[in-house]
Amino acid sequence: MSTAREGVLASYDYLDSTLDAIRELREKGFDEITAFAPFPEHHIEEALGYGTTPMAIFTLVGGLTGAATGFALTMFTSLDWPLVTGGKPILSMPAYVIIAFEMTILFGVLFTVIGVFWNMRVPDLKSDVVYDPEFSAGRFGIYVTAPGDRLSEARKILESSGPSRIEDDPEARAHG
Repeated sequence: MSTAREGVLASYDYLDSTLDAIRELREKGFDEITAFAPFPEHHIEEALGYGTTPMAIFTLVGGLTGAATGFALTMFTSLDWPLVTGGKPILSMPAYVIIAFEMTILFGVLFTVIGVFWNMRVPDLKSDVVYDPEFSAGRFGIYVTAPGDRLSEARKILESSGPSRIEDDPEARAHG
C-alpha cells in the first residue's frame, strides 16, 4: 500500500456539480477535501460535513473564567488589606460587580481570540494548498488528497460530475 500522498484539482462552473462531487467523495471515504468558491457558500460547508463552530464555548469559558477571576481578585485584595469604613462589611459584593464585569469582557475577548487562532490552526507550518486564481473569478474548485493507489478513484469521481478542468497533482507542479 502506497503511503505517498498526491492530489487532484478539479474546477467546476456550477455549484451543484461541485456539491455532487464533494458528497460522492465523502461517501467513498475521502476525507482530505479542500473546496474553493468565489463567495461564501453554506451548501459547500454542509457537504464537507462542517458542524457548528466551537467559538461560543471559547467565549463562554473565557467569560466565566473572567468573572470568577474578577470576584476572586477583589475579594482576596479586600481580605489582604481590610479597610473598614463607616461600619461597612469588608466583603461587599456590589462593589465587586464592576471589576468582575470588566474581567468577564476581557477574558471573553482573549479566549475568543485564542479560539480563533486555535481553529485556524495558526501557525500552520506545512505548505499551502494549491490555489487557482479562477476560483476567485466565478468558478468552484475541489482539491482532493489521497494515497497514490486511491488517486485514480478520486479522479473518476471528480470526472463523473462534469468538471470544466481537472489537473493531477498541481501541488508538485507548484513546488517543483
